[in-house]
Amino acid sequence: TLTKTLREFGVMKGIITFKDPRQLAGISFYDINRDNLVAKVSCQKSVIYGNGKMKLLLIDCGLKYSQIKLLLKLDTTVIRVPWNFNPFKARGQTFKEIQGLTPFDAIIISNGPGDPKKADKTIDTVRLAIRNKIPILGICLGNQILALSAGADTYKLKYGHRSQNQPVRDEMTGKCYITTQNHGFAVDTKTLSSGWDPWFTNLNDQTNEGVRHRRLPFFSTQFHPEGTPGPTDTEWVFNYFIEEASRFLSSRTK
Repeated sequence: TLTKTLREFGVMKGIITFKDPRQLAGISFYDINRDNLVAKVSCQKSVIYGNGKMKLLLIDCGLKYSQIKLLLKLDTTVIRVPWNFNPFKARGQTFKEIQGLTPFDAIIISNGPGDPKKADKTIDTVRLAIRNKIPILGICLGNQILALSAGADTYKLKYGHRSQNQPVRDEMTGKCYITTQNHGFAVDTKTLSSGWDPWFTNLNDQTNEGVRHRRLPFFSTQFHPEGTPGPTDTEWVFNYFIEEASRFLSSRTK
């Protein structure tokens, strides 16, 4: 009965109880997506890890430490900052005019809970990063935030993806991967602006699993490339981003 109900109506709130159903009359459920859940799970102050060549500004929207561990293996310095940290002094700044606690080369937007549209300050920061052509990688919620920052839209999935065996297709190569996922919102690819393309697609329901810019180093995945299982399948995403970001940064200094 429960399976049939969810199949027809989608994800919903529920309760397991031993009480007589008549005692539950009038019970109401609060939609936690009304809240900015990212603000509840983000760090409160900046923390620096490692001392590698490339300096990454990691926006903590509810990150997993395994992301930091993998990034440190790639000769990076990880500057973990709160969700509402904005290194930009004012709109319209050039890259050289960016002011922050620590200089950085690229930005990574972590995973996190809830409706991505609630993370308005993160969206503002990423929008300015796009304008200043700073390399960006988004993971899970970071995929949705990157898309929103680029002018696209997101929506609530009827059935969220909660498993470690979600198949996705790389739209650039046609190759498929089995991925770890945990999300309830998705990017509406129909609203992607010119210059942006879907990067990955879920083969179960054809929903978006990542976006990328055609010319600039802006990338994102809806799945977890650092997940377990995951690293042996899609850990290459981190390497790919570092390589593309490095190549881009080198070209702009010439």
